[in-house]
Amino acid sequence: MTAEEFEFVLSKVAPLITKTHTKLRRAITAKERLALTLRFLATGESFSSLSFQFRIGESTVSMIVSQTCEALHRTLCDEYLKTPNTEKEWLDIAEEFLQKWQFPHCLGAIDGKHITIQPPAHSGSTFRNYKGRFSVVLMAVVDASYQFKYVSVGAQGRASDAGVFAESDFKQALDRNLLSIPAAKLLPGSDMEAPFVFLGDDAYPLRSDLMKPFSFRQMDHAQRVFNYRLSRGRRVVENGFGILANRWRVFLSTIMLNPDKVQKVVLACVCLHNYLREVRSETYTSPGLAGRSGNNSMAAKELRDKLKKYFVTPAGQVPWQDNFI
Repeated sequence: MTAEEFEFVLSKVAPLITKTHTKLRRAITAKERLALTLRFLATGESFSSLSFQFRIGESTVSMIVSQTCEALHRTLCDEYLKTPNTEKEWLDIAEEFLQKWQFPHCLGAIDGKHITIQPPAHSGSTFRNYKGRFSVVLMAVVDASYQFKYVSVGAQGRASDAGVFAESDFKQALDRNLLSIPAAKLLPGSDMEAPFVFLGDDAYPLRSDLMKPFSFRQMDHAQRVFNYRLSRGRRVVENGFGILANRWRVFLSTIMLNPDKVQKVVLACVCLHNYLREVRSETYTSPGLAGRSGNNSMAAKELRDKLKKYFVTPAGQVPWQDNFI
């Protein structure tokens, strides 16, 4: 981030992390606390290395990182990590998806990412994932500009993407129609009416508000086109995770903290990511870095078939799609 962006973040968190001097010692300043924390998040360096660089004890480094990450989330989340709750906000996201990724009526792409952690004490295999590592799961919904619109972090590593989704407050909000998602509308240039949807991979359930690919066995031409178009729209969540891990390299190493502190680290990074994407920081994202109507399975299959047909009509197709199937 630039010096101006650093000063903005400092102005937000300083009231929560500023400590008073005592007669025995001077307090570590808010600027030093933020700089230390950002270095940890951006590099993933060990606390012993940071202790040597900043000439601060390891236990103090650990405390500063935890407190500052919590302050970053508390001060930035309301503005930069807010799930849309009005129809207009969702329609703006859908329009951007259509313009950038040529997928109509899309409100976001959903996926999960494993955050590798040290094995928590007395946890057995609870946090052990399918790769044999210990992790917590970050589930996220990402918009067309790689900004996170919803995150849930802390699920145990052994949980599947579908399991994390099933237990999430995001699914509960969808089921109870609490998100002000727009009503179904006509697809662009056609007389087909379709609801607004999220995009997921094959691990997620097929719902009328969540599209997933067709099975890869014996697909016809229209099904292959649909899978390509869905994959093209869904890549934003993979790119979002890629940018997040590339810039906050703490995610590329094993985080040597217990799960509740890892949650603070992840939420702080997501808030910082969204802030820097929002202000279009050139130093943060270089050009080459990134490449609803209930849960009725029949209705969801009919919607997927409708979109499949739409993508091979003159109104719904893109010129290059047959080259990628």
